[in-house]
Amino acid sequence: MPVDVSRRSRRFPASPIRKLGPYAAAAKAQGVTVHHLNIGQPDVPSPAEFWSAVRGGSQTVLEYSPSEGLPELREGMAAAYREAGLDVGAHQIIVTTAGSEALLFAMQSCLDEGDEVIVPEPMYANYIGFAAAAGVSVVPLTTRIEEGFALPEPAEFEAVITPRTKAILVCNPGNPTGAVYTEAQLEGLRQIALKHNLFLIGDEVYRIFNYTGRPIRSVLQLEGMEDHAVMIDSVSKRYSLCGARVGFLVTRNEAVASSALRLAQARLSPPTLEQIGVLGALKTPAGYFDEVREEYRRRRDLLVEGLRAIPGVLVPPIDGAFYATVRLPIDDGDRFAQWLLESFRLDNVTVMVAPASGFYETEGLGRDEVRIAYVLNEERLARCVRILEAALNAYPGLQR
Repeated sequence: MPVDVSRRSRRFPASPIRKLGPYAAAAKAQGVTVHHLNIGQPDVPSPAEFWSAVRGGSQTVLEYSPSEGLPELREGMAAAYREAGLDVGAHQIIVTTAGSEALLFAMQSCLDEGDEVIVPEPMYANYIGFAAAAGVSVVPLTTRIEEGFALPEPAEFEAVITPRTKAILVCNPGNPTGAVYTEAQLEGLRQIALKHNLFLIGDEVYRIFNYTGRPIRSVLQLEGMEDHAVMIDSVSKRYSLCGARVGFLVTRNEAVASSALRLAQARLSPPTLEQIGVLGALKTPAGYFDEVREEYRRRRDLLVEGLRAIPGVLVPPIDGAFYATVRLPIDDGDRFAQWLLESFRLDNVTVMVAPASGFYETEGLGRDEVRIAYVLNEERLARCVRILEAALNAYPGLQR
């Protein structure tokens, strides 16, 4: 009789971003070209300054870094944050193994087992897994595509607060929706956090991908939130360095920072070589980010225009990040995404999308939605739109 795996591991959902990987691999083995719209892997080159720092090091031994990260990197990040209007010091920054570890550290530092965190859905799917690892319950607050996935009103947050509620977690700009929260919406979150003595965790890894023309306010910039705000950051998207696995937990709450440091000590250190590279990346000229932002703005415009021209497709406003969660005239997003890989080809090419149901905690939601990451150049992206249009016309589960 086999030994049972843990209940904790059974609570981990399969990744909607990666679970269809075997079908993509099978298609490629048959000689099919698969365009990946399922994963937020930027295709723009990583900064030359990163590569120069990695290749130019004089180390003879690749040592552990301090558990909280290299001091010079923490100082460099503090200076970069201050330049962006976030008044923090190096002692308030913990370098983590990507933003993923920063999120896990935040949950483990701010919440006890059995506590609840309120998260607007659709949400970054891994929040559910991180919460399961921390023994925390995710309380979803549904946003709707017809309303542009706008943040719910404060009264809706307050309606789900219980004695076990300890935190609110928001992603701004949003993954998987591309929504950007307004000053008024963030002010509402600030008031709720102060009134109910909650942590406000801001996942802000997409801050530079902002197409609104107005600044995005960090949770660290909200007045009176010194003991309540925790910011999550990462180099993965900003510098196109997903494989470097370097992130940051930033907070002025000394107890949270101290707790996160103890967790960091337990895992020894974040990756040293990549931190050295990120030190170089901090020297990246500002023009790099302007060019990248404009590149993604053009891609967004191309995708939105192309998809809205397809009958039955609903595309909400997309103001940030590089994702679009769209509604398709289909019976089931999981089935459609698998069918694209197994059965549909246009000139021996197909696309891979992420079924949106995996970004919802509420059972049954998002079944006719998919997330598209517009991380391909404009020529390929335009081709992907044509493939999706042809696929919808051929799909046996079409719901027009």
